[in-house]
Amino acid sequence: MKKLNKMTDRQKTYILMVLPALILFVAFNTIPLITGAIYSFTNYRGYGSYEYVGLRNYIDLFSDARVGNSYLFTFKYALAGTILVNLLSLILALGLNSKIKFKSMLRGVYFLPNILGGLIIGYIFSFIFTYIIPAVGSAVHIGFLENSILASEKYAWIGVLIVGVWQAVAMNTIIYISGLQTIPAEIYEAGMIDGASRWQTFKDLTLPMLIPFVSTNFILSTKNMLMVFDQIMALTKGGPAQSTESISYLIYKNGMDGGQFGFQSANAVIFFVVIVTISIIQMVITNKKEVQL
Repeated sequence: MKKLNKMTDRQKTYILMVLPALILFVAFNTIPLITGAIYSFTNYRGYGSYEYVGLRNYIDLFSDARVGNSYLFTFKYALAGTILVNLLSLILALGLNSKIKFKSMLRGVYFLPNILGGLIIGYIFSFIFTYIIPAVGSAVHIGFLENSILASEKYAWIGVLIVGVWQAVAMNTIIYISGLQTIPAEIYEAGMIDGASRWQTFKDLTLPMLIPFVSTNFILSTKNMLMVFDQIMALTKGGPAQSTESISYLIYKNGMDGGQFGFQSANAVIFFVVIVTISIIQMVITNKKEVQL
């Protein structure tokens, strides 16, 4: 109590501001994480009694074909999504940061997809893919548009990817715009004096200055793409024939409804380690590039 009384009013205010957030974080993040890790060593079905089975769940993960397919789909989706999101975001940011009319309004319009919930967007696009596009395809006699892309085992993942990218581009665009606004105008003036073309200006001046923001966007977009859930829940529910079943959806579906709570808890622990590992590798690579520049 004496130490607390010696604290200044500002320090007490900081503690009062941080404490509620810390309590909520521990209650809804840390404790569930630890609890899930404990259940991963059991045969818990989500109800009733259970027994500890050691590492059996982790061993079985590597021989489960369904789990393997979900990892392959998730990595394919995340790789394609991360590249597309950052490419489109950077192009949009360059356009929205240039001298154009209605720039502020357009920034607001491009940010709208990020405000809407993933499930809401998914259901809207599900209606578009299932009814509107096939109707248009039939009307103009375009064969490959006459059937819903979501019903194709081979191409359904592209429909999910379109929705995921469309929603994710908004936030990344804002981050890139913030990065572009930190670049001093004098750098571009020096480039103009040296006779640099637009491509040379972007490659040699703009892009190197944006590396910290590229690093942030790649890490965030990779994590979000790996954890894809809402779009799959609304669009395909893992189908057709489990072709769009992501790791997050499999953990939720079989863990909650399939009586595999302990097994999927082990899957969640492995997935957590995978995401952290990928994020660290990305940070190391981008930090090296920042040092070189």
